Amino acid sequence: MHSISRQQLTLLVLLTLVWGINWPIMKIGITAYEPLSFRVLSMWIGLPVLAGVLWWRKAPFRVAREHWGELAWLTVTNMLFWHTLAVLAIQSLSSGRAAILGYTMPVFSAIVGAVWFGQRLPLRAWGGVAAAALGVLLLLWHEFVRLSGAPMGVLMMLVAAAVWALGTQQMRRTTLPYNTLTMAFWMTVLATLWMSVLAWLFEREAWSVTPGPVVWAAIAYNALGVFAFAQVAWLVLARGLPPIASTLSVMMIPVLGVFSGAWMLGEVLHWQDWAAVGLILLAIAAVLWPAKAPAGGRAVPGG
Repeated sequence: MHSISRQQLTLLVLLTLVWGINWPIMKIGITAYEPLSFRVLSMWIGLPVLAGVLWWRKAPFRVAREHWGELAWLTVTNMLFWHTLAVLAIQSLSSGRAAILGYTMPVFSAIVGAVWFGQRLPLRAWGGVAAAALGVLLLLWHEFVRLSGAPMGVLMMLVAAAVWALGTQQMRRTTLPYNTLTMAFWMTVLATLWMSVLAWLFEREAWSVTPGPVVWAAIAYNALGVFAFAQVAWLVLARGLPPIASTLSVMMIPVLGVFSGAWMLGEVLHWQDWAAVGLILLAIAAVLWPAKAPAGGRAVPGG
């Protein structure tokens, strides 16, 4: 594991804030509007902004024909499952608990990396995974009874997390010769088309209803915060950092989801929530805290 630059650390902090607060915002939006259509509107509004960022950064738009197959597969594992299942699952789960289930992804990522890709992780990294997993269990402590009544929501979030973990590992290892912004733009285009088809198939009868001001505000936040910034920032980090570092380093997102949900939606907190915060901070430190440098060497996060 190598050192994290100031730019990467800044991206991590902003990403954590934007994605963490988004969980209760998304819950508010889909409570008053159809979930797939909510996601589609956010994506179509965010796409031109993302295209503008590419133009401003002078990133190329062109992708060679022979690379579209791999790009499509990366879209499936990094976006299609996640965006589809998460927005459907949050209907039956509290916003904070949906975030927690979604961010079991680091645990899945460690397992996928070790089993599928033969990745060897230092003991301290596995300790971070264990601490994060225990934090997730604590945060779910008061939800087990409720979750048993919403098995499909739980299953959808866990499948979304597992597939996203695979996508993170693949993004780290891709050899596609393109700027991450270029890849993110076309992956978002493909995901937007997919979500649009699903919304048309299952929700078009509800399209006659105009979203209210609160829903439009939630849509705008998702369009600009999630699709024009957070999604791209995540792909940049997933490509530039070791998978275990990039995933565990954003484990504060479900913590923010839980506490912002309590503040915005009145979701009740318990002592387990506070204990989980400490465990998740420990998990982050296990991966990112500089190891003791060998004689004449340089300390690096995670050893």
